[in-house]
Amino acid sequence: MGLVETLGRIPKILEANINALLDKCEDPAKMIDQLLVDYKRDLVDVKRDTAAVMADVKVAEKRLQECDEDIARKQKAAENALKSGNEADARTLLAAKQSLEETRASLLQNLSVAQKNADLMREGYNKLVRNIEELEQRKDAAKAKISMAKAQEQINQTVAKAGSTVNMDAFNKYEQKAERILAEANASAELDSEVQSVSNLTEKYTNSANSASVDEELAALKAKLGMQ
Repeated sequence: MGLVETLGRIPKILEANINALLDKCEDPAKMIDQLLVDYKRDLVDVKRDTAAVMADVKVAEKRLQECDEDIARKQKAAENALKSGNEADARTLLAAKQSLEETRASLLQNLSVAQKNADLMREGYNKLVRNIEELEQRKDAAKAKISMAKAQEQINQTVAKAGSTVNMDAFNKYEQKAERILAEANASAELDSEVQSVSNLTEKYTNSANSASVDEELAALKAKLGMQ
């Protein structure tokens, strides 16, 4: 990036609003990374060109100072020549002084432009440095915030998905089916109970009949033995 391009970039740097840029993007952490890359790249160019313009200011100041000193010398020499009675020499020296004064006007204008550019470049450089420092400070915080937001979003999606998978109609059908199975099981148990009752009755009366036969036989035995 040349000086002209850098000077054209400075207003954009000065107008840049980090908060506004981050508010507009969907992924602030990614935007911060990209801004840091851009700003650090620009910082190298701006620093180099700022130093060059500041050097131009020093050179312009020195040339203006030298011109002023030369004008003063020409003025002094013209005075001395006139005092010595050499009017022609005095005239030549004054003409040279006037030419230097015209040159001085150009040198002063050059110094003004160089100083203005240097001030603008320095302001842009300082703004870039502050932007980089701010982004570095917000980088980790932004990434942590984004990670938490994504995690929360994933949790919300999981909960929503889990809720949407609950089909109440299907649940009611399963519940009714379970009730049916339970009712059938209870009915089966009741039938088993009835069958068991008939069996018990059969055994009861069978055993009673056997008991009656024993009693009769015992009574007959007692009668035989004369024990009645």
